[in-house]
Amino acid sequence: MKSTILLLLLSTSLQAQLTLSDKQQKAIASVINKYTQARETKDTVLLKAILTPDIDQLVSSGEWRTGMSTAVQGMLRSSESNSGKRTITIEKIRLLTKTSAIVDARYEIRTSDGSARNMWSTFIVVQESDTWKIAAIRNMLPQK
Repeated sequence: MKSTILLLLLSTSLQAQLTLSDKQQKAIASVINKYTQARETKDTVLLKAILTPDIDQLVSSGEWRTGMSTAVQGMLRSSESNSGKRTITIEKIRLLTKTSAIVDARYEIRTSDGSARNMWSTFIVVQESDTWKIAAIRNMLPQK
């Protein structure tokens, strides 16, 4: 019983310490915005700067992309075959540790004919030195 109470107190204490600061929120939002920009402009230099070397991505088609080279090549292919204006709107950011967070977002690709492809994306971001980077991406199509 004492160990359960101690665990609850420690858990509550740790949760209180993991409050997202305005600075962290802005920095994390900035890396997601850079991702959108890099996808729109097919900027591989920017992509490589904001992704971790061991990035892994699961896309809505079910394809797994593991590692920087595979992920960047797949992103370029996808941007080419799914052209349109990309918009990522962050819904929620939750810190897991002081240097890692989950970012849930709405992901829309609006095509030139006006139709939209609406998805959900989850990003796992990590802080390396003073820079936030994307370590994992999960894209999902909502159920109809």
